[in-house]
Amino acid sequence: MVVKANESDIALLARLLRAEGEGEGQQGMLMIGNVGINRIRANCSDFKGLRTIPQMIYQPHAFEATIKGYFYQRARESEKRLARRSIKGERLWPAKFSLWYFRPEGDCPATWYDQPFVGRFKLHCFYEPTGEECQNIYNTF
Repeated sequence: MVVKANESDIALLARLLRAEGEGEGQQGMLMIGNVGINRIRANCSDFKGLRTIPQMIYQPHAFEATIKGYFYQRARESEKRLARRSIKGERLWPAKFSLWYFRPEGDCPATWYDQPFVGRFKLHCFYEPTGEECQNIYNTF
């Protein structure tokens, strides 16, 4: 494991993956998990001091899904398996070093929160911090 997690944490992350990315399939949900785990591991930018999965998920304004009812449904085994893969450190491009993603109406903007666009997967755009913003993201694995 690259972050500490108990069964409750795994279920919480699984619920986030489903609520934020179910329409993107398993690979898309795994990438959302990548971003979340990166936020815990990076300790930079807007994510300084995050040490746990609940802190990362419930950080104010971090994930729109946490204010919608679908997020609060019980975690399914399929999403728990994806959550465990994220927690073990499996990462996929373009989420490999990303700290941000979002789903725009059209094309991906060149930057998001002043960080450069790195790639798109289906409907989500991913943004990776610069070395000046967050050198640590490139040293965490």
